Amino acid sequence: MSKRDFYAVLDVPKTATEAEIKKAYRRLAMKHHPDRNPDDKAAEEKFKEAKEAYEILSDAGKRAQYDQFGHDAFDPARGGGAGGPGMHPGGDFGDIFGDVFGDIFGGGGRRGGRAQVFRGADLRYELELDLDEAVFGTSVEIDVPKLCECDTCKGSGAAKGSQPVTCETCHGTGQVRISQGFFQLQQGCPRCRGTGKMVKNPCGDCQGQGRVRRNKKLSVKIPPGVDSGDRIRLGGEGEAGRNGGPAGDLYVEVHVRPHDIFERDGEHLSCEVPISFATAVLGGTVLVPTLEGQVSLKIPAETQSGRVFRLRDKGVKPVRGGARGDLFCKVMVETPVKLKAEQRELLRKFDESLKSDDSAHTPREEGFFEGVKKFFSGAGR
Repeated sequence: MSKRDFYAVLDVPKTATEAEIKKAYRRLAMKHHPDRNPDDKAAEEKFKEAKEAYEILSDAGKRAQYDQFGHDAFDPARGGGAGGPGMHPGGDFGDIFGDVFGDIFGGGGRRGGRAQVFRGADLRYELELDLDEAVFGTSVEIDVPKLCECDTCKGSGAAKGSQPVTCETCHGTGQVRISQGFFQLQQGCPRCRGTGKMVKNPCGDCQGQGRVRRNKKLSVKIPPGVDSGDRIRLGGEGEAGRNGGPAGDLYVEVHVRPHDIFERDGEHLSCEVPISFATAVLGGTVLVPTLEGQVSLKIPAETQSGRVFRLRDKGVKPVRGGARGDLFCKVMVETPVKLKAEQRELLRKFDESLKSDDSAHTPREEGFFEGVKKFFSGAGR
């Protein structure tokens, strides 16, 4: 099967610049990479095809040959030169992937003798909030210890009046190649630690590191509705990069403190409301708390302990949108304590009057014991 035109493979014109070719290849490589398309032979072939096209068109010399002779320029059977696609004399394979994917993974190799840059590390800060702060939002000030760019040398690591010099081992690329048999391996330069530069006259404030550790105060705006586990990203507020690289990000992870009254479940709140024995029997109105103040809750007569009442729209509005939640109030009938003799006597008389009455005043109790009798009578057979 004849090969497709390399410009058509990358979907670029013949006048495309090196940057346009690289951008087109990156898009196709990310789309068809085997790791993203396991067991997909068609995607694997497209990935190989794009890689082959990029290897030729990203090299000025090979591109000139291709423009003049087409695919024949790299076909050994037709007299093409060695070192065509798939043959990587001098370790071009490492250059290609270091150049294209380097900045995706925080600063990889650079072609043309340019030094590597390294993105700063991301940081995490755990922030505790009260429930009302999480529900309604707030602004808080935090103190973050991190590596910041040295103000004296502006991150270069060199003393005032001097500059870093190109590493003589890697010639500024930040990487060296090691031959092992027929293979060539590429790794970070051990002398400059991958930066491509050496500091001969280090800055006294940062000892040549280009970064110093200090605390930085930041104001964080907390949006309404956040919950435990939510993260707020502050771009560029992580640790400073190295060798001119960008700073990392700061992720503020929210933890909501337990509340004395309410429990939260997503957008809903719940609480327990104690009521008196008389209110449970005769009915009445009690005041229940919400995050916005007290509201009246009507208790019907003969309410059993544990009954749950729902107050709509008294919960939380989710941070990612959606309807506001509800407040669920579970009433708990409180048993009177520290009764006087007269009160105890009245209660005994009241209980006797209930037992002497033929009416079913305690349906749950009677149903329970009826079930117990049936259970044991069945077990005794």
